[in-house]
Amino acid sequence: MALLYIVAGVNHFVIPKMYLRIMPPYVPFHKTMVFLSGIAEVLLGVGLLFTLTREWAAWGIILLLIAIFPANVEQLRNKKARGKLPLWVVILRLPLQLVLIWWAWLYT
Repeated sequence: MALLYIVAGVNHFVIPKMYLRIMPPYVPFHKTMVFLSGIAEVLLGVGLLFTLTREWAAWGIILLLIAIFPANVEQLRNKKARGKLPLWVVILRLPLQLVLIWWAWLYT
């Protein structure tokens, strides 16, 4: 799980356009939000690696997954935000968030 979030967080800096594309229009400062969420994912992923910080990191991941859920909805709602992803992948991503929240909860 730690590797998943570390890689995803680094990905925010490698291909920020992918994340910028799915930002809902009502969220301010798109570039800043992509940058901050990338940092959060990396830090929370690293936090999972250590017993002392594991529970806090897991709760942070749960909150982060809830916070970024509107971006997944935007990706479903807006064909441009979807890019080349098939619709079924975008639809599947919504309940996947619940699975990821459950997985993080196991670390609490």
